[in-house]
Amino acid sequence: MTSTATPARPTAFSAARALATAARVLRQLRHDPRTIALLLLVPCVMTALLRYVFDGSPRTFDAIGASLLGIFPLITMFLVTSIATLRERTSGTLERLLALPLGKADLIAGYALAFGALAVVQSALATALSVWLLGLDVTGSPWLLLLVAVLDALLGTALGLFVSAFAASEFQAVQFMPAVIFPQLLLCGLFTPRERMHPALEAVSDILPMSYAVDAMNEVLTRTGVTATFVRDIGVVAGCALLVLALGAATLRRRTT
Repeated sequence: MTSTATPARPTAFSAARALATAARVLRQLRHDPRTIALLLLVPCVMTALLRYVFDGSPRTFDAIGASLLGIFPLITMFLVTSIATLRERTSGTLERLLALPLGKADLIAGYALAFGALAVVQSALATALSVWLLGLDVTGSPWLLLLVAVLDALLGTALGLFVSAFAASEFQAVQFMPAVIFPQLLLCGLFTPRERMHPALEAVSDILPMSYAVDAMNEVLTRTGVTATFVRDIGVVAGCALLVLALGAATLRRRTT
């Protein structure tokens, strides 16, 4: 009678294992030019398109361009991360990885680091294009604008990792977008100030992270320095990203069936 040994499970988070996972994900993405184009080029193209839609009214672009600079990366990172992670679940790659001495926290951190690195590049390209080529008029520092854009992209990454646990196919992963992203887009204050909404909708918007991302962008747009409101807003966005990553680790399953 033979016995099958159960692989030892790591007892603590390991930065080395997380970095190795991130490197593997980046190597895979390097061979997927369509995904790279979606991540790096689409936010820039959409921002440029918006600029010339409002070509006759540059103040309108100034009013909403900064907000969309954070929203576009969030949406693209959500889509790419949810689909890429689900692909590894359905192909069995994720289950094979979890059979190794690799903890859930190591795996989630590795994915977050890989997509986070792409988020930094994506946000830097979109911010540089908006401020120095498209003429986005920002009162505050462009570096603060970049900081918010990066945090928004990281939030999109965290949300994508989380929802991938509840989808059985790539199509289902995309279907989560109307449930997770669209309500935030409508209630974040992009189309109308949140204080002018129905009180019930304003209360809902107060608990949605995208609302604070837009508020932080508006602070950079209109204020010269780092305000207490700005610190609060980016703290909420960063805290929500960490919370969602923790939930993603908790919902990570060993079986893909």
